[in-house]
Amino acid sequence: MRRHDEYAPQSGDLGYDVESYDLDLSYRVRTNRLEGRAVIMAVAAVSTRSISLDLVGLRATRARIDGDPRTTMQPGPRKLRVTSPRILEAGEAFSIEIVYGGAPAPRRSRWGLIGWEELDDGSLVAGQPIGGPTWFPCNDRPDDRARYRIAVTTDDGYRVAATGLTVGVEPARGRTRWEFATELPVATYLAAVHIGRYRESVLGRARLVHPPALTQRVLHAFRDVPRMLTLFEDAFGPYPQDHCTIVVTRDDLEIPLEAQGLAVFGANHLEPASERLIAHELAHQWFGNSVGIAHWRDIWLNEGFACYAEWLWSEASGGATADELARRHHARLKLLPQDLLLSDPGPDRMFDDIVYKRGALTLHALRLAIGEEAFFAVLRRWVEHHRHALVTTDDFAHCVEEVTGDAHTALLTSWLYAKPLPPLPPSY
Repeated sequence: MRRHDEYAPQSGDLGYDVESYDLDLSYRVRTNRLEGRAVIMAVAAVSTRSISLDLVGLRATRARIDGDPRTTMQPGPRKLRVTSPRILEAGEAFSIEIVYGGAPAPRRSRWGLIGWEELDDGSLVAGQPIGGPTWFPCNDRPDDRARYRIAVTTDDGYRVAATGLTVGVEPARGRTRWEFATELPVATYLAAVHIGRYRESVLGRARLVHPPALTQRVLHAFRDVPRMLTLFEDAFGPYPQDHCTIVVTRDDLEIPLEAQGLAVFGANHLEPASERLIAHELAHQWFGNSVGIAHWRDIWLNEGFACYAEWLWSEASGGATADELARRHHARLKLLPQDLLLSDPGPDRMFDDIVYKRGALTLHALRLAIGEEAFFAVLRRWVEHHRHALVTTDDFAHCVEEVTGDAHTALLTSWLYAKPLPPLPPSY
């Protein structure tokens, strides 16, 4: 039975599933003005005449279902309801065209300001978890992944980085039109657009998009990205995205953030202390962006795995070992209230640092219990069998059993389904 995500119950419509988004955007940097046309290919999940799209802070001026001018729409502060002149039968494919515009801005949420953000000289998208509707009409559910084509026309002198491979850059009446496309399934919160006075540098397989004045600092700060990618491919399997783009803004940012094939960092992250953050965001391309969660309660499958990748990089690069880091963080967590359930932390705590660290500790406890060979076999099987698919915490337990022949029920239950912090197994 379908049900809305308990952590974001007002987002998304269960009545249909999106197959693709085709977004044609025009953005004026100086005035922060966005004009857009979205064509969405979808399939009805139930028989219906009315569907809703998430759209926040922007105004729709036209809606068409299958091009029919008799289509009506009813805008609201968070939703755009579109009604077809005929019934859409369950299983029927249909198109939705929305023309919209306005001054995009982040939306207020229990997790802070999220979405399209205007910078000093450009813009970025911070979409997790419900920021997608601030820049395009969408079915904003983490389980509704789709293909994307994103075209952005903006002022000359600005470079655009977005989800997907660059498939075209051409002049457009004194401006420049950038076009990107991906056939990989992308969640709405992982679609992104970044605009700024940037140049591009290449570092191995990674594309660095950054202010020209920061070139040397950027190349130095991200010099280990090729080694990180090699380490993670050895540990997890082949890089699962169709590109690897790292954006660095001229502005300082509170935290870096990943999107599909992308990660964005602020100028304040060009410091040695940010090396673990680079490893973390790169690891999300495997965990979160390829192997994705169907419900936000399983967020540890994104953040715990990415945090553990930080520890693997530290160990491989001559820093503290994963075991040393695990025991250090375990000692810290023991001093905190034992009131968080990792498999269902609740919406207010889904981005709590305890979720990240306890998730990583769960993996380390499993590693100590089953041994090196079996542990990394579990990780590779997890990534390979669920490539660009949706998973749950129970799926991970099943993966452990498939690889090891043992459900390891007591260990996984104590770490995932009970609040008290379990002890770590002895070190090797």
